[in-house]
Amino acid sequence: MRKTVFISMSTDIIHGGHIAIIEKAAALGEVTVGVLTDEAVASFKRYPLLSYEERVKIISQIKGVSRVVRQNTISYKEILDNYRPDVVVHGDNWRTDHLKPIRTECLEILESYGGELVEFPYSSNSEYKKLDAYFRDQASLPDIRRARLKKEIAMKGLVIAIEAHSGLTGLIAENTVVYEENGGARQFDAMWVSSLCDSTAKGKPDIELVDMTSRFRTIDDIMEVTTKPVIFDADTGGMTEHFVYTVRTLERIGASMVIIEDKTGLKKNSLFGNEVKQTQAAIEDFCEKIRAGKHALKTNDFMICARIESLILEQGMEDALKRAYAFTDAGADAIMIHSRKKDPAEIFEFIEKFRAEDSSTVLVVVPTSFNEVTEEEFRARGVNIVIYANQLTRTGFPAMQSAARMILENHRAKECDDICMPIKDIIRLIPEE
Repeated sequence: MRKTVFISMSTDIIHGGHIAIIEKAAALGEVTVGVLTDEAVASFKRYPLLSYEERVKIISQIKGVSRVVRQNTISYKEILDNYRPDVVVHGDNWRTDHLKPIRTECLEILESYGGELVEFPYSSNSEYKKLDAYFRDQASLPDIRRARLKKEIAMKGLVIAIEAHSGLTGLIAENTVVYEENGGARQFDAMWVSSLCDSTAKGKPDIELVDMTSRFRTIDDIMEVTTKPVIFDADTGGMTEHFVYTVRTLERIGASMVIIEDKTGLKKNSLFGNEVKQTQAAIEDFCEKIRAGKHALKTNDFMICARIESLILEQGMEDALKRAYAFTDAGADAIMIHSRKKDPAEIFEFIEKFRAEDSSTVLVVVPTSFNEVTEEEFRARGVNIVIYANQLTRTGFPAMQSAARMILENHRAKECDDICMPIKDIIRLIPEE
């Protein structure tokens, strides 16, 4: 009886290296290929250009493949428990790279029932690397990037975003991956281009002083080196006539969502609440802005999110809900509810009451103050997007300030070496092409 052989595949680029390893596996026995789902692939590498269904169709037609099965995580545990293959085949690259814990788990399970791991040298053909770079570039194109946020919400239910205010912070958002003990992986799904962080990085106050041309340059810097969806903070959106042009530009360059807050006058950061004078826009005026923005769109991919400031300005829950229903009726694709209280009770109350009437509109939260709530709890309550709005800015500046002080105090740089990342590690973050 022929041995059963298992290979896991996540790629949407089938090249000679993949064909070669399938041929080698087929020489060992009957080959089953586990095709990773879109969600599993997106958890540790770029979002696949080809859907799971399309990848299954392609891989099932490759000579030597007897069966294709669904693989829900990068861990092999579920697959090995269900199918107990005699042999698992993999390239030898996972001996040292980020998949090493997955290899260790796989070996332990295989040993428990007498299975075998066979590893072949990983292909380092420069042409294959060029292919991967090409497909990565395709993922960064506006039409593909713009649509990805909606797809991820539909696929995952909850997506998480972190602020980026430069190309380098964009690369951190793009490439940071955490591998968990259960064999899973987690990374950020999207990037939040915040008015506060963009202004702060430029040394300007957060009062809509930085004009949209400059804000768009920041997006361009980030998009040039990343592939993930961009959510843009447009403050109040400005005059309705101006907001129309902002929406058109954001849609054209490939952003996925714009968030505008229902305030008027000189913008002040929401976390000041009533400590500074802040005025909410009239409901009908804000609805007209939403309608004008929706009318300006050319595609169905771009989303307009209405940010409600009623709880920040202590206008009460009923006002917040009244605005939410009016804004969705006006065409808002998403509602962001905000609070400056550490206790999340009023956020939870809003979500519960809104979801009782509206089960489909995307809900967004920014847990800067109420930061003890986990993503899992937000998901269970019906939230679709969690934005970590300013953590990179708030951690980066103290570190730089500390390094500057050490140099002044010690008349040299040696003392700050321990808090400095090696420059070669920073350079590795930056793509060469």
